[in-house]
Amino acid sequence: MTGGAGFIGSHLAERLLASGYKLFVIDNFDRYYAPRLKRENIRLALASPNYRLLQGDIRNKSFLDKVFKKYKFDTLIHLAAKAGVRSSLKDPVSYSEVNLNGTINLLETCRKYRINRFIFGSSSSVYGNCKIPYREREQNLKPLSPYGASKLDGEQICSIFHRLYGMEMTIFRFFTVYGPRQRPDMAIHKFTRLICGNQPIQIYGRGDSQRDYTYIDDIVSGILASVKRRFDFQIINLGNSKKVKLRELISILETKLGKKAKLKYLPEEKSEPKVTWADINKASRLLNFKPQTPLEEGIKSFLEWYRHV
Repeated sequence: MTGGAGFIGSHLAERLLASGYKLFVIDNFDRYYAPRLKRENIRLALASPNYRLLQGDIRNKSFLDKVFKKYKFDTLIHLAAKAGVRSSLKDPVSYSEVNLNGTINLLETCRKYRINRFIFGSSSSVYGNCKIPYREREQNLKPLSPYGASKLDGEQICSIFHRLYGMEMTIFRFFTVYGPRQRPDMAIHKFTRLICGNQPIQIYGRGDSQRDYTYIDDIVSGILASVKRRFDFQIINLGNSKKVKLRELISILETKLGKKAKLKYLPEEKSEPKVTWADINKASRLLNFKPQTPLEEGIKSFLEWYRHV
């Protein structure tokens, strides 16, 4: 697994270990946010004899070659990425280098060492301003940011390796994942920190944008179900399939924290869609995927973690 010390990866690792799998985890502990947080993410997993951490960068071909030559495995779950829509506006080149070139390096190394099963973590950002709810069969994808474009590029190169080399390919489009260990730049984590610190939350537009917030345990359940099944080639949405307005999200946080948020309104942001909303019929049919965690319950779990970080 790549990106195994990150938010989604560390949760998935624990579930895989609990299910009896042996894991080799690659992570470069990128300084996009504090590496100590990632170290804490994997503290429990490191205690398992079936977990091996391999620190390195997927852009480094010689590193990957050494790993694939030394260790034997049959499936690669690729979650490593440069994340963040707004950050990608400031440094689009690095997003392409990691999210496209890094993915190509992994696919080519898998081909070389005959690892025929590849699971790729993509994003709802590939849809952009497509018709909602977002459906996997949508052909006219319109990403609005370098991040979204880089994830779509990653999907396309995965499709090419499947077509040319017969590699089994499952691509997941994640929808606004939240919960314990969430990255500090993501909305729920960032808003919590700002409310607690009496700092203003920047609201782009009127606060009526809507997101499909999906709890981490539900996302992990979807990925784990795909590990237990085999697909020739599939693109699958993993979301909660419920739209929540930004102002409603802030209101829930205010109630849970017992503090009012200070709001600072800014012009509409062009790099993000007004609404994200997942059609999860395909995930339900193929993986028996059924999100279990209501937003208020998920936020409660996040805040319990946040208070002890």
